[in-house]
Amino acid sequence: MSEALRELGLHIAMRRSDDVVSHAVAHGELTLEVLPGRIGPLVEFLARDKSCGFTTLVDITAVDWPERAARFDVVWHFLSMWRNQRIRLKAAVEEGAMVPSISAVHPSANWFEREVFDMFGILFSGHPDLRRILTDYGFRGHPLRKDFPTTGYTEVRYDEVQKRVVYEPVSLVQEYRQFDFMSPWEGAEYILPGDAKAGAK
Repeated sequence: MSEALRELGLHIAMRRSDDVVSHAVAHGELTLEVLPGRIGPLVEFLARDKSCGFTTLVDITAVDWPERAARFDVVWHFLSMWRNQRIRLKAAVEEGAMVPSISAVHPSANWFEREVFDMFGILFSGHPDLRRILTDYGFRGHPLRKDFPTTGYTEVRYDEVQKRVVYEPVSLVQEYRQFDFMSPWEGAEYILPGDAKAGAK
């Protein structure tokens, strides 16, 4: 299997030398590092080329590397049901840079790209409707960035007096930041059903 993937990687790299930076097989999977601006023509080639047949888009996601100049890796996963193979495309993207949308080739990319935009703040040029999909319209920040606070910036609650949803800044008192990591069952006097029978034997 690894040899077939190596041959496939070499075939794609030779045919699309303007798009592919490098290719490697690791853990039984083929990964191509690609130029973000060339993702559209490459994805079209992968779908139409008879040696590839990667017609199914499985997922689009990203990885945040805050210490890197090109902060994000945008990652696309494809499946070729004809060849029973998977391929991963990975492109290093700077913060604020735009990545071409592949929704014209794979309509299912629409929601995947919206999710990556919502969670990481990565923009996709040519997307038909790039807006948040998982968070609220007025949400501040992008939750899967590594510099996003785990508590978030605002908390949402329903106010019984005002009879509406209220947004308030997060305000955690110090006592909620102290954790003793003790199990609530430690020191409990409660005997679970069946424990008395086990002790009697």
